[in-house]
Amino acid sequence: MNAGRVDWVDTAKGICIIFVVMMHSVLGVEAAAGGTGWMHTIVAFAAPFRMPDFFLISGLFLSNVITRDWKLYLDRKVVHFAYFYVLWMTIQFAVKAPVFMGDLGAAGTLEFYILSFVQPFGTLWFIYMLPVFFLVCKLAHDYRVPWQVMLAAGALLQIAPIHTGWLLVDEFASRFVYFYAGYIFAPQIFKLADWARARINVSLAYLIGWGIVNGGLVYLGWAHLPGIALALGAAGAGAIILTSALIVRAGQMNFLRHFGESSIVIYLAFFFPMGVTRVVLLKLGVLDIGTASLIVTIVACVSPMILFWMIRKTNLGWFLFKRPEWAYLGGTFGRKNQPQAAE
Repeated sequence: MNAGRVDWVDTAKGICIIFVVMMHSVLGVEAAAGGTGWMHTIVAFAAPFRMPDFFLISGLFLSNVITRDWKLYLDRKVVHFAYFYVLWMTIQFAVKAPVFMGDLGAAGTLEFYILSFVQPFGTLWFIYMLPVFFLVCKLAHDYRVPWQVMLAAGALLQIAPIHTGWLLVDEFASRFVYFYAGYIFAPQIFKLADWARARINVSLAYLIGWGIVNGGLVYLGWAHLPGIALALGAAGAGAIILTSALIVRAGQMNFLRHFGESSIVIYLAFFFPMGVTRVVLLKLGVLDIGTASLIVTIVACVSPMILFWMIRKTNLGWFLFKRPEWAYLGGTFGRKNQPQAAE
């Protein structure tokens, strides 16, 4: 494990990014094929906790950096993600431009591109939301808003039936509570992971019980209901933490840790291999929908890792996953993150 990284955290991020890619891959194949496959059940099972856990993990180390001065904080937590969002949104637009031009025309495509700066675009909405969450947490910290008030407000927003159609508003209401909980309860979350490693049988019993309840509520169609969705998101996040801790203790499935270390690489770049593989497999028409979905998921997860490996070997294309010096706020490039610990 790299210095400054936590093995079970990277493993949890690896599990989450696979579930995210799986969701897009499976639903994309099913929509194009006009039917559902056996992987649809896995996607449905993961829906209550897939993004809650991703956001909770993203907030875990915020306490290490939230006391930074505003300029450095904005550079690391806002400009950083804004750079990758704009870059990869533009790349996706370039790839999909012929389709957009055919459907919307030149003027409509340009308008859609400009709108994407305020309305999160496609699969990149997670990258768009993170700096918003970081900003809200920093403001709440500096203005000394009690964490109980913030957490309660986040829970109420999640429970409230907020469906404006504006992704920024809807996803903030739905996800902020998990990000903030990861920040506030980070010490307890790390203790939970340690507890799981020391109590394997109890952890496994919890996971079995959670799986039955989560699957049952999904099957009944109740998982999205107010209150139940919040509870399942929290319980599912806990389950992923326990699972990750147990996987690390067993010393198995190290690929999950590697995926987690490069989760942003996978998240940014999976859309293209996913789309190409889907088109090829459906044109061949030799596989059932579920198996085709599985292959698309695997290719979409692995291809960005291969691209990243090629960049490291050739030292070309670093701008895709590493900000160039011009994309830093003045005076922050190369500035150490002291006195905060490594993220």
